[in-house]
Amino acid sequence: MKIVVIGGSGRIGSNVVRRLAAQGHDPVPASPDTGVDTITGEGLAEAMMGADVVVDVANAPVWDDDAVLKFFTTSTRNLLAAERDAGVGHHVAVSIVGADRLPDSGYLRAKLAQEAEIEARSIPYTILRSTQFFDFLAQTVNATPSGCRPGSCSSSPPTLSQRPSPIWRSARRSVAGSSSVGPKRWASTAGRGGCSPPPVTSGRSSPTRTRATSAPSSGAAS
Repeated sequence: MKIVVIGGSGRIGSNVVRRLAAQGHDPVPASPDTGVDTITGEGLAEAMMGADVVVDVANAPVWDDDAVLKFFTTSTRNLLAAERDAGVGHHVAVSIVGADRLPDSGYLRAKLAQEAEIEARSIPYTILRSTQFFDFLAQTVNATPSGCRPGSCSSSPPTLSQRPSPIWRSARRSVAGSSSVGPKRWASTAGRGGCSPPPVTSGRSSPTRTRATSAPSSGAAS
């Protein structure tokens, strides 16, 4: 099966490509690095030729609210149009658990807009809302003004795992001795969602809709 992986040369995408190849599929990594640009449309038509499925795990290269919204909506519209023209049978996209519960987050609003674009089209789809990957702990801590200690944080969207995990301890271990992450003061943060990490990512599928959730995995995004 030919499966085009949008963002296939990135942290998550390259792992998806490896796993698909190991299962006997024909994965095609599609990203600006391989000459495919979902914003300008460059290389999209060629990449879609003969594809059975498209998996979109691309992430925005910018974080400004307006810019990230424009990226996900423009990219998704162009991608779905190319899939329609090429007769692609199924579209898969990775989103974030709890994306609809933090409206103050511009990034999560953009992910919801991406989901809406997918749902509005006629191509059968699956949206996988996944929780955060442990590989991004250092990035998450570095992007957060202050951390949190057990019992000090206000509630945030549920992060699913097979068993309870003291994520703050893992974060400490992850950044210990790292030159890329400065010192962090692990203190309480007031306000709703104040301790919430950035992008953490259930699933819907059409025409037969299903839901899926993915627990954090230290190897999932390597």
